[in-house]
Amino acid sequence: MEDLKSRYLSVCAEVQRAPKACVLKVLADSTNSDVVTFVLTLAGNDRHGERLADDDVFVLSQTLAGNSAIKGLDLRYNCITDKGAVYLADLIQQSESLQFLDLMCNNIEAEGAGMLAKSLHKNKSLRKLRMTGNKIGNKGAMQLAAMLQINATLEEVDVSDCDLTTQSVIAFAIVLNNNRRICAINVSRPLLFSLQEETTVHMAHMLVVNKTLRELHMGKHGMTDTGVERLCEALKMNSSLRYLDLRCNRITRDGARCLSEVLQQNSNLEILDLSFNCIEDDGAVYLSEAIKIPHSKLRALSITGNNAGTAGLMSLYKAIRVNSSLTNVYIWGNKLEEPVCVAFSQLMSSGRLLEGHTDVSPFEVDGHVCLAEASHGLRRHYYWTSPYGENYFSNAALALIS
Repeated sequence: MEDLKSRYLSVCAEVQRAPKACVLKVLADSTNSDVVTFVLTLAGNDRHGERLADDDVFVLSQTLAGNSAIKGLDLRYNCITDKGAVYLADLIQQSESLQFLDLMCNNIEAEGAGMLAKSLHKNKSLRKLRMTGNKIGNKGAMQLAAMLQINATLEEVDVSDCDLTTQSVIAFAIVLNNNRRICAINVSRPLLFSLQEETTVHMAHMLVVNKTLRELHMGKHGMTDTGVERLCEALKMNSSLRYLDLRCNRITRDGARCLSEVLQQNSNLEILDLSFNCIEDDGAVYLSEAIKIPHSKLRALSITGNNAGTAGLMSLYKAIRVNSSLTNVYIWGNKLEEPVCVAFSQLMSSGRLLEGHTDVSPFEVDGHVCLAEASHGLRRHYYWTSPYGENYFSNAALALIS
């Protein structure tokens, strides 16, 4: 691999900018690595207050120009603004090898998003783009949506927490009616001011015709049971979706019943995230009935924080014992009374539910079994968690429940 460290120092000298120690270290690691391809991780939250600014991004982009070994660039939690986005857009336009770019939680707004979108009109290498937490607003999101009508390479797009509006969420849904490349999209936490759930209706229409999308993230949409019912009608005609994320909405037992009907009709759904809704006991029972069906393909279910109690969680426990396909279950934040604690402790001690495949861990106090909170395996897409790992380029979403 080209000596990127030397190249970086040379560019710094040319533009009379002091080298960043963190960049030097990462580039040195890439140069000394035996790996043929390399991911440059320069996330600002991984360092002690040392974050990259726009001028640092300019130097980095000049350093990487023409390098074919760098496949990924992780620039989360830095101080990149629209000016830095212009430099990255130039890098994208020139690159024939960069496959993913993570710009989560920078300061890019509509103008920067527009430049990035323009650079992707002809780019044929980038597969994954993460814009989470950049306030690109409706204007920036509309430009990215328009880009997807032209770009034929992107596979995963994350525009969650980007201040999307009803118009831009609908624009993404309309684009996905015809886009045959996108397999995962995250439009969570838009700024919606209507109670008519137009965004959910358009996503439902899209699911009827789209045959490519495997992951759909619609957390924090204010979705009610009415919206879920429309989605479920579409899902009965959809054969591609594997991962449905509806966390942090207003779904109750009636919405859970609709989802249960979809799961019972030989649905291809493998991951269902209903965290932080309000399905309660009845909703958990409905879902358990679907899980008991022998042909159920559901592999991961999260009902964290749904006000479910003993009746609902014990029903889920019995369903897990019947069907071995469900391997990942997340229940923290419900009413974990002793019968539930004992039941899930037994599932774990027997090996039916593996540590790391649930968000609870059993312990005893004065002869009573209790459950403590453990890490949540579906947090790959959550706001504060990096999606990257050693196997990021292989098996994408389903890797998290393997």
